[in-house]
Amino acid sequence: MLKRLVLIVLLLLAAVRAEALEFTDVYYNPAESGWGFFVIQSNTFQFLAFFIYGSDGKPTWYTAQLTDNGAGAYTGAVYLTTGTYFPLPWNPAQLTLSAVGTATFQPIDSYHATFTYTINGVGTVTKTVQRQTLMPYVLAGSYSGSLSGSVSGCTNPAHNVASLTYRFNLTVTQVADQSAALSFTIVDANNVVCTLSGSLTHFGRLYEIANATYQCPLSSAVQAQINNFRPIDHGIEGHWVADDGGGCTESIHFSGVNLQ
Repeated sequence: MLKRLVLIVLLLLAAVRAEALEFTDVYYNPAESGWGFFVIQSNTFQFLAFFIYGSDGKPTWYTAQLTDNGAGAYTGAVYLTTGTYFPLPWNPAQLTLSAVGTATFQPIDSYHATFTYTINGVGTVTKTVQRQTLMPYVLAGSYSGSLSGSVSGCTNPAHNVASLTYRFNLTVTQVADQSAALSFTIVDANNVVCTLSGSLTHFGRLYEIANATYQCPLSSAVQAQINNFRPIDHGIEGHWVADDGGGCTESIHFSGVNLQ
């Protein structure tokens, strides 16, 4: 509860909120390595390219064009494209594009999804997939930015706060893909420092700290979850959720630019 009261006092200035991210990444099923698909998302539209196998076991590919169905999933048609043999000069007259099925990309969370598709009337395929990690990202550095969030669900409704904002300076230390510590210095006369730290889990373009230790002055350390944590152009962004006691849930988005 003390930590929540500290944040209510601190988060007073305008901020740029880190909005919910899109799902651009490479996806696969770890138990079935060898096939997968790419998602490129633009607003509510997704373009997918499959790398799967035909009935003869040879590699084949399809594309899909999916749109947000308003219920948390992306649905649309699957297409088969044929064209000029690759070492020859491109001949537009040889291009064909045929709708051959349907697909649905249903996010489970920021990192996992259920992918369902049918091609040429063949029985529906349903797979649980996740973002595929390629290489570690460098998160360590010094940043300046803003926090934005809320406190909700409090047993005493007077403790709920609909909108909190504040500026910060942030130092991130990192041990490869193993762990990270985020030290937020709130920009005001008191320069209060709050720290979140824990083990990293890497999913494609994103990181998660599922059991972060969250410590602010004048309050006991509690657990928090940092999700959608990633480097962005010239900076860093993410979101954390923590239980502040008394039924209160603290939900904070942060975004900062690199000072180096």
